[in-house]
Amino acid sequence: MSFRLSEEQEAVRRVAHEFAEREIRPVAAEYDEREEYPEWFVERAFRAGFTYTYVPEEYGGQGMDFLTACIVNEELAWGCCGFATILGANNLGVTPLLVAGSEEQKRKYLTDLTSRPSLAAMALTEPEAGSDAGAVRTTAVRDGDFYVLNGTKCFISNGGIADLHTVYASTDPSRGTRGLSCFLVPKGTPGLSGGKKERKMGVRASVTSEVILSDCRVPVEDRLGEEGQGFKIAMITLDKARVSVASSSVGIARAALEAAVDYARQRVQFGRPIIENQAIQFMLADMDMDIEAGRLMYYKAAWLETQGMPFTREAAMAKTFCSDMAMRVTTDVVQVFGGYGYMRDYPVEKLMRDAKINQIWDGTNQIQRLVMARSLLGR
Repeated sequence: MSFRLSEEQEAVRRVAHEFAEREIRPVAAEYDEREEYPEWFVERAFRAGFTYTYVPEEYGGQGMDFLTACIVNEELAWGCCGFATILGANNLGVTPLLVAGSEEQKRKYLTDLTSRPSLAAMALTEPEAGSDAGAVRTTAVRDGDFYVLNGTKCFISNGGIADLHTVYASTDPSRGTRGLSCFLVPKGTPGLSGGKKERKMGVRASVTSEVILSDCRVPVEDRLGEEGQGFKIAMITLDKARVSVASSSVGIARAALEAAVDYARQRVQFGRPIIENQAIQFMLADMDMDIEAGRLMYYKAAWLETQGMPFTREAAMAKTFCSDMAMRVTTDVVQVFGGYGYMRDYPVEKLMRDAKINQIWDGTNQIQRLVMARSLLGR
């Protein structure tokens, strides 16, 4: 057992950190304030090799193992979780294709996406189907060599602007989750459009939007797997997404702790820097301990994936612990800053807002606790 990163992993981590420090940190507050998507960013991330980190090299991706990809994600989220979400949604969008795509589908879609600056998105959530995937109302009706898709998705990262959407729709509504199927819907497909762009508490540099399907005709050969396999594909995909969320949570918390330490050294009250107060030291020590624990949890979950071993339980644990931890750390860091922490002139209120979403998306932390409980019960 070794807790040391390989030389390659450390080199990749360093490059990702430098990229975040150079390209993301200087403009993060500006794009958050304007709630604006940075179109230029994807091209720079593409040149740096961060758009599709764990897509195999044979399809044009970077071919990173999953743990290394999560380490990259931690560094990008240290820069800004909104920017990291743009690239995280890319990996989320193509994971169903990696999980269930045929060789022909992978060659057709992955090699196209990885050859240029591009975006991908996964469209599962609906107004009435969040944690309850069986409530999906988007339908896919077979019509000869096509499926006709109708419905509205919501809260989709990169939604409406992605070059490829992986869309979940019901081919048999009477079967609930067992009636779900997954489809590849490229940009420009008639009937596919973006809807309302959401105004969010945090991660504002990323686009979160409705995806509307109106008599959208998708060839049968663009269905992933067989009819009814969509729920299984989604669950495998979300296991990986949850570990990614855990890694971004660690990045956010780390950024917050660093800001708190710097501020506490400079802020003088009662004639001395507040970092000399034991109360502040204990708060910082607890943050450091929790961040370290969270990193080890997501490292283990990601390592299990790279070994081809089951990791559903560990993914749920890592996602829940790390996102709860990031919320706790950022809240305490705002407290360390006092009144200044509440002001937009300082970075920590943004970190607190960004942290919150990680407790919600890719399965709320309440759902994660159900996953863990079922594991205990042998279900």
